Amino acid sequence: MKRNLFLKIFFSYLVIISLSFFVLHLLVKDKVDEIITARIEQELMHYAELVDLNTPQAISGQLQVISKISQSRVTLVDAQGVVFADSEKETAGLENHRYRPEIQEARLRGTGRAVRYSSTLGVDMLYVAIVIKDREKISGYVRLARPLHDVRSAVEQVYQSIFLAMIIGAIVSLLVALFFAWRLSEPIRIMEEFTQRLRQGLPVGFLRLQTTDETKTLAENINYLVEELQDKIQLANEEKSKLMTALTSINEGVLILNREERIEFLSPSLAGILSGQYEDFLGKTLLESFRNVELQNAFQSFKNTKTGASREIALGGADPVIMSVSLSEVQGLPGEEKTMIVFHDVTRLKKLERIRTDFVANVTHEIRTPLTAIIGYLETLQECALDRPQDAKRFIDIILNQARRLNRLVEDLMTISKIELGEVLLRFEELALPDVMENVISLLDARAAAKTIQIQNRLPQNLPQIKADRDRLSQVLVNVLDNAVKFTPDSGLITIDAEEKEGNVVLTISDTGIGIPREEIQRLGERFYRVDKTRSRELGGTGLGLSIVKHLMIAHGGRMEIESQMGKGTKVLLFFPANKG
Repeated sequence: MKRNLFLKIFFSYLVIISLSFFVLHLLVKDKVDEIITARIEQELMHYAELVDLNTPQAISGQLQVISKISQSRVTLVDAQGVVFADSEKETAGLENHRYRPEIQEARLRGTGRAVRYSSTLGVDMLYVAIVIKDREKISGYVRLARPLHDVRSAVEQVYQSIFLAMIIGAIVSLLVALFFAWRLSEPIRIMEEFTQRLRQGLPVGFLRLQTTDETKTLAENINYLVEELQDKIQLANEEKSKLMTALTSINEGVLILNREERIEFLSPSLAGILSGQYEDFLGKTLLESFRNVELQNAFQSFKNTKTGASREIALGGADPVIMSVSLSEVQGLPGEEKTMIVFHDVTRLKKLERIRTDFVANVTHEIRTPLTAIIGYLETLQECALDRPQDAKRFIDIILNQARRLNRLVEDLMTISKIELGEVLLRFEELALPDVMENVISLLDARAAAKTIQIQNRLPQNLPQIKADRDRLSQVLVNVLDNAVKFTPDSGLITIDAEEKEGNVVLTISDTGIGIPREEIQRLGERFYRVDKTRSRELGGTGLGLSIVKHLMIAHGGRMEIESQMGKGTKVLLFFPANKG
């Protein structure tokens, strides 16, 4: 604890005591000087009166004895001021004393005194003089003198005694002041420590003082306020905890602007959504943080109307996040109103909506094409082609191919739907990838031979086994190899390799086809997406093969990656988690 209050009280006492003794010193010193000087003067007067009891001739003979007893210089002066006897100097060389102040005063008043420098002795002297009378006539003067330093010495001795008493009194007073300063500051110190612990959030209990004055009442008031404050803090913490739990548990991101239009709160969910594109939100304005004109315009519009608003805003650059933004006012004390902005990430919904729209358009188109062909050839048969067996047979073959194509489309759609809904039951077992690949290659040998395409199977036999569903694994491999055969020109080459890499068995199927444009690669795996739509339909593809492969690989805990260069071919990499057993 800083001893400021204790020191203030103590030094206040110290100043008061010091001033008191200083004033006492000023008053006492002069008074003591005056009293001692008066006593010495009176003493000399008494000695002078005793001397006056004898005749001048008797005094002259005992002058040295009288000087020793009175501790003063004794001088006898006649009525004309001539010195006829002196205890310290020969009278022959002394000047006339008639006009000395003490002699003049004694002549007029009977007694006289003076303080002056003695040219005879060379020191400051205190002189007293009385008249010697012969009946009523002045016959001379008796003068006694004492050096002033003797007077001062006597004064100093008395004053030293007084000063010693003052020092002792001052020490006692300071000890008393120290005690009272401590007694007065101790309750304040206890209250300071109590409130400091309270400020630091430490347990404090109750403040108890063993006093009976106003500090006890103050302590009781502090205890009451602390109890009230703790109740309110507990309630506020509970409400804050509920609010924070609500804000952190909801998927929507919440942002709060203070009255200076700067961000003072950002929910963890919003920070997670925007962490890759924006940083350092707190304390900044919306424009500084997001650098988005649409969001700033929405906020300005809300400020002008003070009514809730909602907009869809794209945040970010190359890969924007689509947010549904709602703005509302947070009520508070007058002048402390805040603005809450709720961000709902609708990027996935927008993407799903686009995919759904594309899917509906694509599936409608894919179904309409074979149906149009089937209906057209059936109408032709109905009208006249039945009478021409050759034409009728050719039309029926076309109708059958289109029906099969339609059936494959429906089957592929049902497969993808079941995989996404989790309705496909996978029976995992430990499989050797080279064995499964041999069976798949045998299914495609005839088609590859028809185009003089060579399939090189370079799978090592020591590959780790993988856990997979045999039928679905075969479906994945058939779809990938079928695409390779389908889009590889005649006399091409298909190579199958595999290696263990970072805990995965990586199967690579490479072909020498025409390749895929780089900007198209990321869309491979989407439903009905084809790089060369015309050629794909001519070859009987549904546009769902790689989409099925992608979903089945995810179901197996793996993934599919595609690499391609125009004019050099395509490479499909399938990552299967290795089974370490």
